[in-house]
Amino acid sequence: MEHIRVSHSGPITTLTLARPERRNALSLALMNEAKAALESLPESSQAVVVAGDGPAFSAGHDLGEMLDRDPAFYAELFDVCTRLMETIHKVPQPVIAKVHGIATAAGCQLVAACDLAVAADTAKFATPGVKIGLFCSTPMVPISRAVGRKRALEMLLTGEPIDAMTALDWGLVNRVVPVAELDAEVERLLHRIVRFSPRVLGIGKEAFYSQVELDEHRAYDLTKAVMASNARLPDAKEGIGAFLEKRDAVWPS
Repeated sequence: MEHIRVSHSGPITTLTLARPERRNALSLALMNEAKAALESLPESSQAVVVAGDGPAFSAGHDLGEMLDRDPAFYAELFDVCTRLMETIHKVPQPVIAKVHGIATAAGCQLVAACDLAVAADTAKFATPGVKIGLFCSTPMVPISRAVGRKRALEMLLTGEPIDAMTALDWGLVNRVVPVAELDAEVERLLHRIVRFSPRVLGIGKEAFYSQVELDEHRAYDLTKAVMASNARLPDAKEGIGAFLEKRDAVWPS
């Protein structure tokens, strides 16, 4: 990997965007590497952290590689970006964005696409494409689903940044902490997640994204079938038994 770093610590995998000199711009090469890393997570991985090197989380697409390109390049660029965001939802592991600095355009899209996000109080978020004549159309997909229509449109139409506390209030991130406490807060959240059955977490994550855009009746049709299937798994038997016996569960491998 040339543009990202992948590290493993027990059940946790960290993907670090490693182009600090370019403010971790999401070049075509970087996005392909990130997608490949997510698709090849080891079986031992139970959760993923997406972080950024240097002062920024990510400044979005690499504008330097976007000038005067042919139509095929633009089609590939935004297709790969879309497939990266979809891969974040498809992998069974929860994916957490650790945002220490600015996240703009496709960088903001990346935060919104992650399952969870923890931000430092120094972080800022923006979709400023309108200022350079390139509307943030693909970033609007996960951002509008995270913050709702009016707030998303305010970000998209004005291009103005919001601070971390506004992002928390709007639902773009889950938590905001002082920058010195960011690592520890992400660790706390991770360890609250990885103590549970990886198989069950994967089932739940897949079901969440499958039902979230359905009407209520179809969402119940889907999720009742998921729960009935889940209830037959050894993980449910172990978890229910452990609860009734007042002991810690030992999840089947």
